[in-house]
Amino acid sequence: MAPPMSVRSVLLFLFAMFSALMLGLAAGAVWMVLALYMRHPLPWLAVPIGALLAWTIRGAVHRAGVGAMLLAAGATGLAAIYVNMLIAGVRIAGNMGLGIVDALRTAGIGMLWQLARMALTPSDLIWTVLAMLLAAWLARGRRRQLR
Repeated sequence: MAPPMSVRSVLLFLFAMFSALMLGLAAGAVWMVLALYMRHPLPWLAVPIGALLAWTIRGAVHRAGVGAMLLAAGATGLAAIYVNMLIAGVRIAGNMGLGIVDALRTAGIGMLWQLARMALTPSDLIWTVLAMLLAAWLARGRRRQLR
């Protein structure tokens, strides 16, 4: 039987989850700015963003391992979902003559999610899955040096 978790370890786990969520959302927002500037969706950008998220999360967790791998892959997936939802909001804003904040608020999460899902292409999914796998691989623990 596993020993009970201490309050400290539970708080560290919650902080790691919160940090990974915020990093994923921030990465998705930066991705959206780049996509809007280039006027293309840039699905391949999931790979460098996943790598950056993995290195950030691996450096921030106490012990890299399966937890860091899951956090990095999850943050990468969240960034990919968030950028597609933001781009759907930008399209709504452009078509309706609204500001982006008003369009996001008016559309709501449900409509943005549906529009983002409808706009997904197979290449978007392939790039996202590859980026999540890379992020998980990069976030794993470091190898021990042989002395």
